[in-house]
Amino acid sequence: MSSVPDRSEVDERYTWDLESIYATDDDWEEAYEDVTERVGELEAYEGDVTDDAETLLAVLECRDELMRDVSTVAAYARMRRDEDTTDQEYQALTARAQSLASDVQSAASFIDPELQELTREEFDAMVETESDLETYDHYVDDVLRMKPHTRSAEVEELLADLGEVMGATGEVYTMLSNADMAFPTVEDAEGTPVEITQSNFTTLLKRPDRDFRQRVYEGYFDEWTSMRNTVATAYKNSVKADVKTARARNYDTAREAALNGPNVPVSVYDTLVDSVHDNLDKLHRHAELKRDALDVDELRMWDLYMPLTGGEGPDLEYEQATEYVVDALEPLGETYRSRVAEGLESRWVDVYENEGKQSGAYSGGTYDTQPFILMNYQDDITSMYTLAHELGHSMHSELTKDEQPFVYSGYEIFVAEVASTVNEALLTNHLLETVDDPAFRKHVLNEFLERVRSTLYRQTLFAEFEHEVHRLEEEGSPLTADRLDELYGELKAKYYEPAVVDDRIAREWMRIPHFYRAFYVYQYSTGISAALALVDRILEEGETAAEEYLAFLRRGSREYPLELLQVAGVDMSTSEPIDRALATYGERLDEFETLLA
Repeated sequence: MSSVPDRSEVDERYTWDLESIYATDDDWEEAYEDVTERVGELEAYEGDVTDDAETLLAVLECRDELMRDVSTVAAYARMRRDEDTTDQEYQALTARAQSLASDVQSAASFIDPELQELTREEFDAMVETESDLETYDHYVDDVLRMKPHTRSAEVEELLADLGEVMGATGEVYTMLSNADMAFPTVEDAEGTPVEITQSNFTTLLKRPDRDFRQRVYEGYFDEWTSMRNTVATAYKNSVKADVKTARARNYDTAREAALNGPNVPVSVYDTLVDSVHDNLDKLHRHAELKRDALDVDELRMWDLYMPLTGGEGPDLEYEQATEYVVDALEPLGETYRSRVAEGLESRWVDVYENEGKQSGAYSGGTYDTQPFILMNYQDDITSMYTLAHELGHSMHSELTKDEQPFVYSGYEIFVAEVASTVNEALLTNHLLETVDDPAFRKHVLNEFLERVRSTLYRQTLFAEFEHEVHRLEEEGSPLTADRLDELYGELKAKYYEPAVVDDRIAREWMRIPHFYRAFYVYQYSTGISAALALVDRILEEGETAAEEYLAFLRRGSREYPLELLQVAGVDMSTSEPIDRALATYGERLDEFETLLA
């Protein structure tokens, strides 16, 4: 498409059904006011949390009910804003919802410090008195575990109050990159003007016309360069906020603080980086194979997204993609598969790009709503895989809600990315087994290789970058735009040794929104590693392995991430799943090399 439609031009059946949450914005206002009025009910318990078992249960249930309701208020406002990030009305609603969520967090901030006055034995005695408290057993265990990093009630309230401000740089970045930045229009080989957007940038880099790709690449990054100092300032202050918050909670480093939240050892992060470093030769082979397939003397940064097939993949309409995805999920059982099919028919998905729409994709919704998936579907194989990915998140949420109370209805990203990537791997297997068209099969195989490259290798590169950036800040070294470019460029050159690394790609860090949620991206890499190991088990062992996997999904956050994955049959405290995934990547490279020969 050379132009992006207005929101009003998109057929309703391709939009998500937000009216199922609140029929009108007036209904949202009523819900907003209701939550506002009830904040005082929670605050009234301050100082009395551990008086007796009955009071403890009452305060925890009051907190959960308030959190449930404010999460729905906030989710609706954000999704309305994401439909068109230039809409001032929904920007205002989102700001109000975020402020209210911060108020609720602040109001609840006294609970954990007061709970930490208990010993484990005292809590167990309360459970003997009030059996419903047993629901909160793992939650209390987690609260007590965090006692060394929890401050006084007064300081916790202050930190909660500052939460909205500390996250402001991410909001600034979102508005800058999605609402204010205007990327150029470039002409294709036929002279047709093509508008570059955040959503179609990588899709345009898959077009076979190399000169066109170069114009897209340069035009896109030149627009980012014009915002270089602004983005560097935003990111620098985001990193400072991470470091200062970690220190306020008695952590030595921001990374330690981020990983301790979900109780993931720092050694898991380091094992990932070390394993990827040991297997960079496979990524280098991929780059060399791409250079040969494209028949170019030098592989340039505008060539990286080109498929090994040497051209664009087949057009894949949304309806066909949904059929492939639903059929691919058969190994997980008919109940899982049919629930996905019903969801796709019930407007879970906001499918196509429109003017001002939030770029990328995500799975949203709350404990009290259906899932909602934001897409910017581009009629290609990559978009189909993105749909499968987000449906994995949505079904994880659905299965968790079926089995768990609200307190365990969330789950850490560490396990979330397993659920999404299992769906991708099942899709690859299904397509390679059922589609006969040789050209299509090549594109599927290429998609697998690109997924490993962009998920396991690329996200580990990002993880190295943000670890080093935070380390520099913790040492007191200045984080200038030049220093950030230098650091990122060095990593890019290391990972893509056979390619030419230019000044523009050294600024790629500017376009990565996940950096405003520190130490998040490494979990994509661990997630794909665990997922590939799980799919191997499911395909080899059948129903038993599938049921163990579904049991893992149903557990929500009732255990810590590494324990949950052991329920499914994967041990992420070792390098074995990562090494297995990278070995599979190497085997697929061999297979594709044979096909090309």
